[in-house]
Amino acid sequence: METRMNRSLIDKYNVAGPRYTSYPTVPYWVDDTFSMKAWKDSLLKSFAESNEEEGLSLYIHLPFCESLCTFCGCHKRITKQHSVEIPYINAVVKEWDLYCDLLPSKPKIKEMHFGGGTPTFFSPTHLNLLINCILRRATLADDYEFSFEGHPNNTTEQHLQTFYDLGFRRVSFGVQDYNETVQKAIHRIQPFENVKRVTEQAKAIGYNSVGHDLIFGLPFQTEAHVKETIAKTKELKPDRIAFYSYAHVPWIKGNGQRGFDESNLPSGEAKRQQYELGKTLLFEAGYHEIGMDHFALESDSLYQSMITNQLHRNFMGYTASKTKAMIGLGVSAISDSWFGFAQNVKNVEDYYHLVNEGIIPVVKGHILNAEDLIIRKHILNLMCHFETSWTPDDLYFEELPEILEHLKEMEQDGLLVRGEGQLTITEKGKPFVRNVCMAFDLHLKRRTPERQLFSMTV
Repeated sequence: METRMNRSLIDKYNVAGPRYTSYPTVPYWVDDTFSMKAWKDSLLKSFAESNEEEGLSLYIHLPFCESLCTFCGCHKRITKQHSVEIPYINAVVKEWDLYCDLLPSKPKIKEMHFGGGTPTFFSPTHLNLLINCILRRATLADDYEFSFEGHPNNTTEQHLQTFYDLGFRRVSFGVQDYNETVQKAIHRIQPFENVKRVTEQAKAIGYNSVGHDLIFGLPFQTEAHVKETIAKTKELKPDRIAFYSYAHVPWIKGNGQRGFDESNLPSGEAKRQQYELGKTLLFEAGYHEIGMDHFALESDSLYQSMITNQLHRNFMGYTASKTKAMIGLGVSAISDSWFGFAQNVKNVEDYYHLVNEGIIPVVKGHILNAEDLIIRKHILNLMCHFETSWTPDDLYFEELPEILEHLKEMEQDGLLVRGEGQLTITEKGKPFVRNVCMAFDLHLKRRTPERQLFSMTV
């Protein structure tokens, strides 16, 4: 009976929808609200309100990869020429200097994360140079957390030691799946031995949080593959695990996601079975579900932040603490002042040109209005805590009856429970949290996209 019910829910709610790392989502940013002056003003406001007390987050995008993984939706530049490292580092440092010159005092860094691309494409020596150039113009919060993403095939012990010596205590490794057929389809040949090596080296050096990123719904992937991957993952016992649904959006990301045929992809029902199997196996191994698609041991800071109600979500994904301001450096990086968003240009050469001209390399953004700020709060509550509440003073209260009417069917299906001025997503409804958030998304309601912009919710 449960399987039939799940199949029915999947058929009903498996629609295209955002992952809500922001609200409004990027396709619904309104250009006429945005200007470079408006972005700078929003950042200065955020900085004045929060830097002294909580600090800011810093995301640094390093886009280079030596080979293309066909499951990847990130902005990257494929090259084997490591001569690109120093010019890119110089540009990132110039961009950081432009922001530091804008701010009235030294920024206090609470979180810093290196993503990509492949951050470990860069040599340890060059990474050391970049990080020291960043830190020389900042102070550190007492409880700062530095983290980076590493590729198991090219992350060396020297990489790990260099990052650790500079204050990094968290690292995540992209694993995806251990089956060779799946790895060939996604162009990510990565033996278990490589993951084992870097995981054990990180733990031996002293990292207090080692994460593995796994994906379900990949081409040719089966439940047996998921079971095998999680069995191997349990051997290494990472502190946290991201267990994502593969987002197949080749109409947006281009030929990079055309390394296989759509007929090779699992169905929506098969993907959900893969997820339920994986989740069950992770629970049995002592992991706790955190927000959407994340799992952590009780000793990990992500679990602790969930328990203390401090879990936050932004363009870096789930984080263990919230900062009002987040500055993104590098091509395609997105910044968040809380009052506005700004995204950098996506082309490396355009990026170099702008920073060398002394221009913050932002290409687009959105300034949030009062309604946006309120709905953002509710969607963050749902994504992080699976519940939210409201009062008659909420500025969009006139539209609340329509939202609640839209949620009535989900309530009847057992996905959520509504009370007076509050809503809680049930255990049964957690896989459909994106669908619940979509009911609050007024931008999505008011402007139906001309083409599909998002991956399927299941």
